[in-house]
Amino acid sequence: MMQRRAPVPSSGADAPASSEGRRMEKSLSPRGEKALLSRQWRVCLGAPAPQARAGARSGGWGEGTTEDSQLHSTVGVRYGQPILPPLSSSTRRTLPITPTSLERLLAIAQAEARKRSYDSPTPIPDSLPHPSYNARMQIGPYTIAPKVILAPMAGVTDKPFRLLCKRLGAGLAVSEMTISDPRFWGTRKSLHRMDHAGEPDPISVQIAGTEPQQLAEAARYNVDHGAQLIDINMGCPAKKVCNAWAGSALMRDEDLVARILSAVVRAVDVPVTLKIRTGWDCDHRNGPTIARIAQDCGIAALAVHGRTRDQHYTGTAEYATIAQIKAALQIPVIANGDIDSPQKAAQVLRDTGVDAVMIGRAAQGRPWIFGEVAHYLATGALLPPPSLAFVRDTLLGHLEALHAFYGQPQGVRIARKHLGWYAKDHPQSADFRAVVNRAETPEAQLALTRDYFDALIAGVPPPLHAAA
Repeated sequence: MMQRRAPVPSSGADAPASSEGRRMEKSLSPRGEKALLSRQWRVCLGAPAPQARAGARSGGWGEGTTEDSQLHSTVGVRYGQPILPPLSSSTRRTLPITPTSLERLLAIAQAEARKRSYDSPTPIPDSLPHPSYNARMQIGPYTIAPKVILAPMAGVTDKPFRLLCKRLGAGLAVSEMTISDPRFWGTRKSLHRMDHAGEPDPISVQIAGTEPQQLAEAARYNVDHGAQLIDINMGCPAKKVCNAWAGSALMRDEDLVARILSAVVRAVDVPVTLKIRTGWDCDHRNGPTIARIAQDCGIAALAVHGRTRDQHYTGTAEYATIAQIKAALQIPVIANGDIDSPQKAAQVLRDTGVDAVMIGRAAQGRPWIFGEVAHYLATGALLPPPSLAFVRDTLLGHLEALHAFYGQPQGVRIARKHLGWYAKDHPQSADFRAVVNRAETPEAQLALTRDYFDALIAGVPPPLHAAA
């Protein structure tokens, strides 16, 4: 088995903060910083204050060390941004996030937050799932907190998006499905999908296929390359996947399901999870049967989308079957499907009794939804919508991460769908997409995006005609 990479030695002192950041930083004593941080985490998320750890991390979207990943997984940036708004652009540029500067950075962010609307959430205490709500879930040795999970989505949940969602509040982010056929593991697409360097623990990798031993080998291969959780795809409704007798097509053969699950669980020494739908069609809602098979085979947690395979994403998700599954199992059950707001997440948790919620399409162009949901579940308070400046800075960082991860021209092409999702519901979004989708270089894509949001912030018409 391959060894995890050793932490990279610290690169030295932190970069100096902006003048604005230094002024705010000076107003907070070290003891005051720690007390403030402790209150913030305990009140908002029920998490302990972070302890500084050794190891350095590159600024921005760079990859970090194993220790640094654990730090961010515990608290830090992942919870910081939805609860504490982003730093000003000048501070964000000049103060890279490292374990040694984490507490100071968060204290500065809290000071900046006093000037923003995030300080006045609207309380709705009677909508919490239950007075004894527990913000954590356990999968094997791993604590998932908050229990708001990014669903695996092919072509969407790549490494840049997973990192972004984790930093904005997701307790777990599952990778895109990787094919179990070893003939394709060396392709550029597969290599990108299997790249997990610098991701916070636990690293969850989804595998897809139809042959038990091949899936078992794929699980071993991914564990050797950093996976700490293996997720088996039996929920994808895509025609090309089901035509290959994979994804949700497997739910039609319960004996094959049992053979696959047993083979994968025996093959690896990490927890194995499973994602399914409620059934094949409305006449064959065999999700509860598959769920019992999964538990008997040693599956550590089960995610259920509240639609059948035949529904794809039409109609609405139903949660009665998910509640039935939860009532019958002892392992954690995760609800998925149409969870698109903090209130909906609380309702699903309350009505089904599940252990966690999983969010997919609602996170496209809205990765901060995880922090919004986590904050609401923990406090009963709704965060106001993020400012245009927050959306702009988040999107620009996401674009830069895509450009760096995929290179040119692939990064620019992949970024286009995300641009459409972020711009949706903003003024002149169709015109903006028509212009920005013609950009062929990272520089042009970033400039057009920045100009569009800067104009919206200033309250003037976006200069789309000039850019075109």
